[in-house]
Amino acid sequence: MNRHRTALSVLLAAGALVAGALTAAGPSIAAEAPASFRQQHTHGFWTAERMRGATPLDVTAVPGAARTPVATSATPTTIAPTAEASPTAFPQAGGAWTGGGAVVKTSGRVFFTMGDRTASCSGDSVTSANGSTVITAGHCVKYQGAWHTNWVFVPAYNNGAAPYGQWSATKTFATDQWAASEDMNMDVGLAVVAPLNGQTLSQAVGAQGIAFNGGYNKKMYAFGFPAAAPYDGTKLVYCSGNSGKDFLLTKDHGLGCNMTGGSSGGPWFQDFNEATGLGTQVSVNSFGYTFLPNRMYGPYFGNEAKAAYDKAQAS
Repeated sequence: MNRHRTALSVLLAAGALVAGALTAAGPSIAAEAPASFRQQHTHGFWTAERMRGATPLDVTAVPGAARTPVATSATPTTIAPTAEASPTAFPQAGGAWTGGGAVVKTSGRVFFTMGDRTASCSGDSVTSANGSTVITAGHCVKYQGAWHTNWVFVPAYNNGAAPYGQWSATKTFATDQWAASEDMNMDVGLAVVAPLNGQTLSQAVGAQGIAFNGGYNKKMYAFGFPAAAPYDGTKLVYCSGNSGKDFLLTKDHGLGCNMTGGSSGGPWFQDFNEATGLGTQVSVNSFGYTFLPNRMYGPYFGNEAKAAYDKAQAS
């Protein structure tokens, strides 16, 4: 067996993927898999009970090898936030966010079906040309070669309640590399959501800024809705600290963080202002190593992530 593949098998994804056992090894994926999917929905599918029951499961084998080089010398690109408390502890290994601000509304839970199973992740509203773009992890839109369906974003999720509504995706996207081979370096997904009550998502809840090719070793804040013990998916949780570059199998950012399944796709911010809850998003919660507990990893937003973002915001 390939030594690199053997090493990858000890990775543990941080996302909530399916409710039920998942023991399959690497998927069989077409090399030219399309990097977007026109969403399918069942009207009224996501009841409060069904959202509460979308139990996360940690994945015990990573799909695909981390083999795509990540360019870090490209020109930085930054998109400012769309504007829409008390200071909190730094560093923080994981705790409920009580600081208020824009992040409470821009971040939320993501719900979808994977086959006949319900599942959840996290996501964030980011500034975009269409005002309707959510960014999340790649495995929160597509996993084991199949795109998820019944995909909705629930900003400011509150224990089954959707105070700003359920925003249904019209189309979901991933980096080309995630769509083709589920490369862990490129675990970035996006969704374009339909208007609700005559408003776009950013009009209703605001949107965070986003940056690409911004480098490593930043003061970072990560947010999400972890739903696996000791968390229960009811609260917005955050971690904060000085990030570093993964020195093992990927080119990801790393951050001390104890968030669990369900947090996948939640935003990582640099230049985060605790008083306003606004920041510049530079990654998402992606995975952790089984042998390095309480540390989260998130993909580097390089040219590949920007290309996926540009496709989504132009859709």
